[in-house]
Amino acid sequence: MKNKDAEIISMMAEERTRDNGLRAMMDAYQSRLYWHIRRLVVVHDNAQDVLQDTFIKAYQNFHQFKQDSQLYTWLYRIATNEALQWLNKNKKMLKADGDAEHYMQNLVASNASSDADEIQILLQQAIQALPEKQRLVFTLRYYDELSYDELSKLLEMSVGTLKTNYHYAKSKIEDYIRTHYEK
Repeated sequence: MKNKDAEIISMMAEERTRDNGLRAMMDAYQSRLYWHIRRLVVVHDNAQDVLQDTFIKAYQNFHQFKQDSQLYTWLYRIATNEALQWLNKNKKMLKADGDAEHYMQNLVASNASSDADEIQILLQQAIQALPEKQRLVFTLRYYDELSYDELSKLLEMSVGTLKTNYHYAKSKIEDYIRTHYEK
């Protein structure tokens, strides 16, 4: 991927090849970013909107990419920030209408496929019930399998803080599933 990243960076740096660079960046990272965002915002249409905003922001601010991290780390940071902004905006709107956490948990259940495993639905509901920071750390570590060092760079947190957040998130998820799973 490093050669592909170098090619994308080179195209994005030149005004005349910038649009091609964006297309190459989207081809390389669209799927990974979509699933990262989808795990945070749950609904497909919302994930698509956040993904589009992510690439727009990357395109508009590419001059700020200092190449001190990998391209995907920079893009994940943008995608994460965009997803969190979307969640915060919706949380404020939902608080006016009622319980945002309950809404997100119901959204998980209603967006699950009909043959989805009950444990998988419970896992997603448990993740949605986590505090924002724990949900983010758990999602990136569990699903995206990022190392604590990568997470530290991406989220600008210490490895110790990340490990603590992951541990608490994991414990809360286990408790949630134990409490809600009906055999």
